[in-house]
Amino acid sequence: MRTRTLGKNGPAVSAIGLGGMSMSGAYGDADRDESIATVHAALDAGVTLIDTADFYATGHNELLLAEALRGRPRESYRLSVKTGMVVGIGGLPAGQDGRPETIKNSVVYSLTRLGTDYIDIYRPARLDPAVPIEETVGAIKELVEAGYVRHVGLSEMNAETIRRAHAVYPITDLQIEYSLISRAVEAEVLPTLRELGIGMTAYGVLSRGLISGHWTAERSTKPGQGDHRARSPRFTAENVEHNLALVEALRQVAEVRGCTVAQLAIAWVTAQDPSIVPVIGARTRVRLAEALPAADLELTADDLAAIETAIPVGSARGDRYPSAFMKDLGVGN
Repeated sequence: MRTRTLGKNGPAVSAIGLGGMSMSGAYGDADRDESIATVHAALDAGVTLIDTADFYATGHNELLLAEALRGRPRESYRLSVKTGMVVGIGGLPAGQDGRPETIKNSVVYSLTRLGTDYIDIYRPARLDPAVPIEETVGAIKELVEAGYVRHVGLSEMNAETIRRAHAVYPITDLQIEYSLISRAVEAEVLPTLRELGIGMTAYGVLSRGLISGHWTAERSTKPGQGDHRARSPRFTAENVEHNLALVEALRQVAEVRGCTVAQLAIAWVTAQDPSIVPVIGARTRVRLAEALPAADLELTADDLAAIETAIPVGSARGDRYPSAFMKDLGVGN
């Protein structure tokens, strides 16, 4: 597995990371044994970046990862943890809490659930509009100084907020959605990251499976129980057929290139900057095995032009989150 360095001051990590959210019911039921086997397979393949959040199934994901990571040398992987999301009844997001006392309290719970002495990258999941980002980052800075956290990260924040946070303590990376159909970061956020020497861990590179090459319109009409894609605008009946037509255009490019649609979509993200690391939400060994070869897929200028023709900027229909959640994001679609 190739490695990449997250920004100027961040750690070297595998060129593809593994996200744990889908292993805790976000896309419907997940098999616990298969999830653990998938983590093991990722580690065995050289994946070193593991991403989670304390609010994924209200702590379930951290406990699952602790079980999967048990017995592995702690220095052999990097843990990226998001915090600050308030979870309401039914498990839906209910706001943010970026107060310093909450951050310091939450890290204790995460360390305990994960069974570790430190977290490699700790980050607020969203900006709390009631708390200056300087206060939130300042609290994580104190955790770094105390040895509980190694690096400070951000998630889903705009260019201005990134600059303010970086002035308090060097930010290692921004975690944000970035894919062929979610490119709003290209206007201001990505140039800011490059200027400041901050890396990016890109999630949603397959748009929650929509541009993986495996989604069908029929699946949108029969979502599994607990699958939050049932509320996602890009998967709705009025949008999914259009969006899947884009995927079919991408499939033609992939066939010429001799790879799968998913591999091409992942490789496109990595080709945008050497400091971008895609985080793949695979919950089975089959999907993981398909994704990992993308780390070695080098795209030519002709490949990139063909991909751009297949899926032009802004061609997808529907927001990347339900309208109620879009206001919490640093950038749009």
